[in-house]
Amino acid sequence: MTQPGFRQNADEPIKIKMQNSTRVSPEDQDQGGQDLEDQDLVQLSVTALRRSGQRAVFRCLGRQLSGAELDRLSDAFARWLLHECHLRPGERVALQLPNLLQYPVAALGVLKARGVVVNVNPLYTAPELRLQLCDSDARILVVFANTAANAAQIVAQTPVECVVVTELGDLLGWPRGPLLNLAARHLRGGIKPYAFARKVAWREALALGRRHQAQGGELPGPQADDLALLQYTGGTTGVVKAAMLTHRNLVSNVLQVSEALGANCPPPGALIVAPLPLYHVYAFTMNFLMALHQGHETVLIPNPRDIDGFVATLKKLPRIDGFAGINTLYKLLCEHPRLHEVDFSALKIASSGGMALSRQVADAWLARTGCRILEGYGLSECSPVVSCNRYEDYRSGSVGRPLPRTEVCLKTSSGALAMPGEPGEVCVKGPQVMLGYWRRQEENARVFDADGWLHTGDLAVADASGYLRIVDRLKDLIIISGFNVFPNEIEEQACTHPDISDACAIAVGDECAAQIKLFVVSRNARLSAQDVISHCRQALAAYKVPRLVEFRETLPKSNVGKVLRRQLREPLTEQS
Repeated sequence: MTQPGFRQNADEPIKIKMQNSTRVSPEDQDQGGQDLEDQDLVQLSVTALRRSGQRAVFRCLGRQLSGAELDRLSDAFARWLLHECHLRPGERVALQLPNLLQYPVAALGVLKARGVVVNVNPLYTAPELRLQLCDSDARILVVFANTAANAAQIVAQTPVECVVVTELGDLLGWPRGPLLNLAARHLRGGIKPYAFARKVAWREALALGRRHQAQGGELPGPQADDLALLQYTGGTTGVVKAAMLTHRNLVSNVLQVSEALGANCPPPGALIVAPLPLYHVYAFTMNFLMALHQGHETVLIPNPRDIDGFVATLKKLPRIDGFAGINTLYKLLCEHPRLHEVDFSALKIASSGGMALSRQVADAWLARTGCRILEGYGLSECSPVVSCNRYEDYRSGSVGRPLPRTEVCLKTSSGALAMPGEPGEVCVKGPQVMLGYWRRQEENARVFDADGWLHTGDLAVADASGYLRIVDRLKDLIIISGFNVFPNEIEEQACTHPDISDACAIAVGDECAAQIKLFVVSRNARLSAQDVISHCRQALAAYKVPRLVEFRETLPKSNVGKVLRRQLREPLTEQS
């Protein structure tokens, strides 16, 4: 891999540029000699699916889906959208689905029909769902039957004209599928009643699509610069907004990550465990798009929060070649009493993104599996990966170096470039950077500067070799007596205490008299606030030590396990 174009003089400011370009290999070249980076997601995916043929590309709840099946089923769904819903190019289709086989079928079908995928969290409340459907102007919603009652409350207040409802076993075949559907309707409280003005069952939509398939004709197919995805983000820090990601953005990121990982990437046919939801951008790119491109078989985990069931699923797999997760999930697995029963002997790569990876969790995973976790850095606005580690030049605590064809600079509050070791805001340029936020012109003007840099809001330091270490979110920075304090540093130190399972630090009080408050989840009811403060004092400077400690049974978290600091701050704001 080409070395980054940066100065290695520690006395000069940090600006890192990866100058590689990704070119097509002979076996991946289409008839027109087109570079992969100029293709759209449909071309990239269908080429990979046809290469996979009858080999499985997804596995879920005991059912394997081959490349040929995914191609055929997504084609049927695309034709249903075009002929029954008269979907126009660029129209939005919202997918509110967990990790089921229906997700890749629906997502690829939308893209084949030149639609735009709008990823929606199935755990959203009715008001949250209404906000996203109205903001995106989605005309079609694909929803999981188990959460359809929420959508039924508000769908009449949105632009949605047609709702496709799918049940747990709809793609699992006979007799397992119907039996699971029956159980889902009647066990554990069953499926709550719902009604829609225009409702179509998933299997009916596919059946109608197959009729149109039989009539032949080519699907329109998108262009590389067409909008492919509205990925909503910002939920942990403020108003939710959608990053507009094009086919080119996402294809570029798949190729960038593939090239950066190089030999670290498992070969075609590798079994990759994907517990993170595909509606999250990290999993969407890594476990859906990149997995198809690489020819992997992805194991979809519908409910990773059921950690006992998750471990039971892992035990049944013939092998595990790769694993993608986040800090919270790795932590829960490492603490599970039966993880030692899972065979990790084939594990070649474990990756982490979405939130900071703690040193304790990284060490625990290595001890239990023998495989280091490669931490990377990204954000929805960058499709999402900006940088990643590799095993051959692994650096603990680092998120690696920028991907090929990605520029990164760190800017201080004055706008100057940071020096090596000096914190600065991560600013990014590259083909994976979004077009902007959907219908948020003021926000676009704020995050893109006059030179075209995307300001991420994340603070990092870089060494003279270009390795990045994420320090914290700029918005989460705490200032005590003029000194910068990074919450992640306090939280990581707190969690080294054997009785503390989780922690979150925030600032309380006004700017002139700010104090650090630490929310703690403890395994020991006898642990006191003074115990916590004394433990932090062992490794932190006096101004970084929390003055206030509050014990909680749990901390509020997002769907992928990020602590929602905003929800911890809001009650304090309301009281003041």
